[in-house]
Amino acid sequence: MTAERSAFGRLVGYELQVWEDGYAKVGLTVREDHLNRSGLLHGGVLMTLIDATCGYAGTYSADPQKPRRGFTLQLSTQFIATVKRGAVLTAEARQTGGGAKIFYASCEVRDQDGRLVGDGQGSFRHRRSTLR
Repeated sequence: MTAERSAFGRLVGYELQVWEDGYAKVGLTVREDHLNRSGLLHGGVLMTLIDATCGYAGTYSADPQKPRRGFTLQLSTQFIATVKRGAVLTAEARQTGGGAKIFYASCEVRDQDGRLVGDGQGSFRHRRSTLR
C-alpha cells in the first residue's frame, strides 16, 4: 500500500492505514489546530476525512506504475457527535458503485471508543493519471 499524500493531506495530518480495491481506512489524531472556536473538531476537518477516504476507496490501483486519481463531484456529510482534542479518529470508506468514469462511495468516522461521530457519501470522477 503506497499512496502519494497531497500537501493538503500532509497539512491536515491524516494517515492512510489500509488501501484496497473498493475500500480505504484513514486515521487522524485530533490536534489543537483541528479545533473550531468552541474547542471542538472543526466540521471541515471531518469533511476532509470523509472526502479523502472516499476518494481513496474508489481509486485503488494494484500497479504503482498506473496510479488512479479522482476528484469530488458531490459530497454529503452528517455531523453526529462532537470531538475533542486528542481523540483518535478512524474513517472507513467503501466504493458503493459506479463505472469507468464516475464512482460512488460512503464513509463512517468513529473515535477511539467506536462512537460514530460522522458519516458521508459522495460521487466522484476518475481522471487521467497523467494530469498532475
